[in-house]
Parts: sequence; structure tokens; C-alpha cells
Amino acid sequence: MSMAEAHSGQAPEPRPPLSLGLSLLPIIALFGAIGISMATVGTGGGALLLSILFAATIAGLVARKAGAGWQEIQQETGRQIADALPAILILLTIGALIGSWMFSGTIPMMVVLGIDLIDPRFMVLTAFVATAVMSLISGTSWGSAGTIGVALMGAAQAMGLPLAPVAGAVVSGAYFGDKLSPLSDMTNIAAIGAGADLYDHIRCMLWTSLPAAAIAVVTFAGLGLAGVSSGTLASSDAALIKSELVGAFDLGPLAALPLLVALVGIALRKPPALVILASSVLALIVGIFGQGFSFVGAVASFVDGFSAAANLTGAEFTPSVENLLNRGGLISMSGTLLFIIAAFLLAAGMKVSGAIDRLLNALLGLVQSVVSLVAATMAAGAIMVAMTSHGGVTALIVGGLFRRPFAERNLEPQYLSRTIEDSVTVTEPLMPWTVSGVFMASTLGVPTLALAPWAVFCWLGPVTSLAAALFLARKFKAA
Repeated sequence: MSMAEAHSGQAPEPRPPLSLGLSLLPIIALFGAIGISMATVGTGGGALLLSILFAATIAGLVARKAGAGWQEIQQETGRQIADALPAILILLTIGALIGSWMFSGTIPMMVVLGIDLIDPRFMVLTAFVATAVMSLISGTSWGSAGTIGVALMGAAQAMGLPLAPVAGAVVSGAYFGDKLSPLSDMTNIAAIGAGADLYDHIRCMLWTSLPAAAIAVVTFAGLGLAGVSSGTLASSDAALIKSELVGAFDLGPLAALPLLVALVGIALRKPPALVILASSVLALIVGIFGQGFSFVGAVASFVDGFSAAANLTGAEFTPSVENLLNRGGLISMSGTLLFIIAAFLLAAGMKVSGAIDRLLNALLGLVQSVVSLVAATMAAGAIMVAMTSHGGVTALIVGGLFRRPFAERNLEPQYLSRTIEDSVTVTEPLMPWTVSGVFMASTLGVPTLALAPWAVFCWLGPVTSLAAALFLARKFKAA
């Protein structure tokens, strides 16, 4: 509505519907820009961000042609950001939490406990459980695989065990925790994209994640019973990592206090951002009085992330430990916020032009049931994350596209957010060309195609999600 129409009280004239070609133009521009950037400069975050902004520009031009103006796009973007503000605050506080937990010794304590969980008879099963626990608590799949995962791979190599099953178990465990942790950025972004409450989203995912995890546990335990993971643990990278962390931090009861506060607050369903902030502040206090770090180091860890060189002067660490310690901080989430704003600009341009409605109507013509709707959502998510290597952007765009079809079938938003995670979060590390696939393969020293068959939890995600869709379809028929 223009300003003149708003003051006159007259309703705006209805706009003619866009053609399917014009509606698809921003999506074509997005994939085209991504393809060009991949062929020229690679798959870096900057190139992806520029690709999204380019597509948002095309969406704005299409909106202009449809009769909408920049003011409408801004207002729609603002509405989307306002709706997502609670989750955006969580994302910011998660960055602060990671840096603060490093400062207090909380994450180093969890790494040491994870190393102590190693069972020589069931190495593959232990790899899944240890990385799942660490990722669930910390909310980071990459951090879990790059620390305890690396230690477990070193132990498996020292024992002469096949590395592919252990690597697959590490990836499975890392993404089990990343998928279900309220501290995970992807968990929060999937909820943002679908418009779901964070805790409702997590509870809904249990229906597909727990069966997949149970099958993974049985499979990995069977490997141990068959002798695949049996052996005697020799000196390994795990002992070295543990000794470095024990020597650098006081890992006593005080280091566990921030974790306890976070777990109790989450269990009591207090506002996640406030719980995370309270745990972060407590962690800074623990770091100052329990670890002997400075106030300046506390502020720097909260804002910029923890620095081993600044806080642990004179100590030397292996690269894996140094990579574990030097992370976190509010600023670490700035890139994620830029992607969110760019994705919202693209979505806003497509919405005010009517492009989203036109595309949804075309998609709905192909969807005949709850099962086909879930399958279409999963296909859209998997294809897009395969092209972008960015699960967060995929969750935002796919969530925006499929919100209405789910609502029209009386499916609550958490069913959409669960479908997104079951197709996007767990499938990306199985694709050799994606950023996550490259990271896991290079970190664990096993090619993606070799570890993928053993990443049982990941490839079972789409299977259990489709099974849940069949259950929903029968439930609605019975009603």
C-alpha cells in the first residue's frame, strides 16, 4: 500500500499474478550465482553471501515490476526480523557462551570426560556416544568432531582398527547432538525458518531422532560384539590432548557450574537467551576466580572469543587442542546474522511481489498428501543445501516457502522444522562437495564416500522422517 492510499483510506488495486517464469527468476539467479562462484572462487562464505544478495536484488526488481516498492520490502524484512528476534538473541548469546565456557574450563572439562569414556571393546559405539554427548552439551558438531573425534580416530589407528566405521560413528554422534542441542545454531535457525518454538521443535525431533539413534547404537554395538572394535588402547592422541588440558586448566567442580546452570535452566524451560547469558556470566566469574584469568581476558572471551595465547601464556598446545580453545565470542555470530538478513531480504522481495504465492501454488499442485508434502520439503532442503553448503540459509528459505502448506494441512510449525533438520542438517556431511563434507573428511582423515555408509544416524534421518509422515497421514485420516 502506498502512502497516498494509506492516507486516503482506499484499498490498493489488486496486482495481476506473476508468471511462473518471473516467480522463478530469483531462485534461478541464486543457483546461477552460486554455480558461477563455485566455478571461479570456490564455496567460501563471502561468495555465498554475495550470491544471496544478488538473488535478493533480482527479487527486488521482480517486486518492482509487480508494483511493489522498496518501502514494502523493508517493512516485510523488518517484520521477519522482529518475529525472529528471540532466536537471534539466542544465536548471539551462544557465541558468548562458547567463549565463556572455554574461559571457565567447562568445555575442556567435557573433552577430558569424553576421552575417559573410551571403551577398548566397543570403540565404534563409544565414538558415537562420546561425540553425541559432547555435541549435545556444546551444540557444535564441528567442534566435537575436531576434538574428541580426532582423539578417537587416533586411538582407533593405534589399535589397528578400520577407520571408516569409527569416522562414521563420530559424524553420526556429532550431528545427533548438533541437531538436538538448544545451543546449536542450526537448531535455532531451523526453528526460525519454520516459525516454531525452540523447545517444541526439539521435542518434535525426538520422534525421528531417537529411533535413528537407537538403530545406530544397535549397529555400532553389533560391530563391537563382532570384534570389529575390540582391542587394547595404547598411547594415543587422546592421552596427549587430555594431559594438555589437565595441565592448562583446573578441571574441578567449579568448571562444571556453568554447565549445571545451563542444564537446569533449560530443563525448567526458562527463556533460552537469559539462561545462556546467565551461564556465560557465571563462567566468566569461574574463569577469573577459579582459573586465575584476568578481567580483561574475561571481556575478550565474551566478545571476541577465547584465546589460548592471551590467557595461557607460555603454554604450548597441539594444533587440535589450540583449534578447540580458540573459538566463541559474540562477534563469531556476526556472519550468521548477515546470512539471516540477506535471506530475509530475498524472502521479503519474493513475498511482496507475490512470487512465493505463485511458486507455492505450483508446488501444491504436485502435493496430494501429507507424505508428499514432507517428501517435497525434504527434497527441496537436500537439493538446496547441496548447492549452497549452508544449512542455515537453506532452513530459512525452505522454511519460508513451506510454512503455508503445512499450516493449511493443520500441521504445526515444529513438523516443518523437524522435516528441514531431517533433510538438511544430517545430509550435508554426507555430500563430498559441501563444506561440512570436506571438513569431516579432512579432519577425520577418511574420505566422505568411505565414512558415509557408517554414518548410520545421518542417512536414517530422511527414512525416519518419511515414516513419521506416514504416521501423521494415518492419524489425520483417523480423525
